Amino acid sequence: MEHAPSSFTELMELEHHGPDTWVGLSPNYAWGRIYGGQVIAQGLRAAFETVEEEFVPHSIHAYFIRGGSLDEPVRYEVDRLRDGRSFCTRSVVARQSGGAILNLSCSFHVQEQDAEIQTARMPLAPDPEDCRSRENDHMNLILDRRALNSPPGAGRSMGWVKLRGGLTDEERLHLCGLAFTSDAIQFDAARSLHPIQAPREEYQQRFMGASLDHAMWFHRPTRADEWHLFDWDCHGLSGSRGMTVGNLFAPDGSHVATIAQEVLLRERKQS
Repeated sequence: MEHAPSSFTELMELEHHGPDTWVGLSPNYAWGRIYGGQVIAQGLRAAFETVEEEFVPHSIHAYFIRGGSLDEPVRYEVDRLRDGRSFCTRSVVARQSGGAILNLSCSFHVQEQDAEIQTARMPLAPDPEDCRSRENDHMNLILDRRALNSPPGAGRSMGWVKLRGGLTDEERLHLCGLAFTSDAIQFDAARSLHPIQAPREEYQQRFMGASLDHAMWFHRPTRADEWHLFDWDCHGLSGSRGMTVGNLFAPDGSHVATIAQEVLLRERKQS
């Protein structure tokens, strides 16, 4: 495999491989497969290449089909479903040699000036500099996250997240950055509800976990290389799946995005 990206900017440098097709590389993540937020971010980046500058994403919807292999690049095939005057729609399929690993739908909207009302309120949280990073966090190469504790039964998780390294002022790069970070905090909300509570270091032995599907609605711009706060609630566990819904806030309290994700939390059966 070619040189593995070591920064978010490098991660977004996709190579053009024919009509509406791009290829992206991956860092060597310690847990052995591609981080889901990366595939969403690279898929969104590929979709951006096919829309005019005045269009920005207002929502993305993704299905994680199978885990991505670190041993080969990912091919992003973009389908131009519709080009309208104020909205356009793209479908992106991410593929490796074993088949599709992600199906992503992106809807873009020309920015309009109209009523500006926010009802979501940023929760109280300690300053990110007063929160400690997790020891041996496998995301430390590109992402800095300061997750707050989720005690048993809380059904909630919060944490500060930012991309490492300064990014340019390109708005599209920061939108892809927010998509990248949006798969990083929510699992603790579901884990805290499970009747079996295990130390973090034992979770991979006790449970099989994965992101299943993911939706994100973009409300206001912010910088992905500055701290922003995720606040997640788990609406319940059923059939080895947990439903999490979260809000993303900029440091000034602006409601930047709403995210929903269903996660797999399956207890491994002891043989």
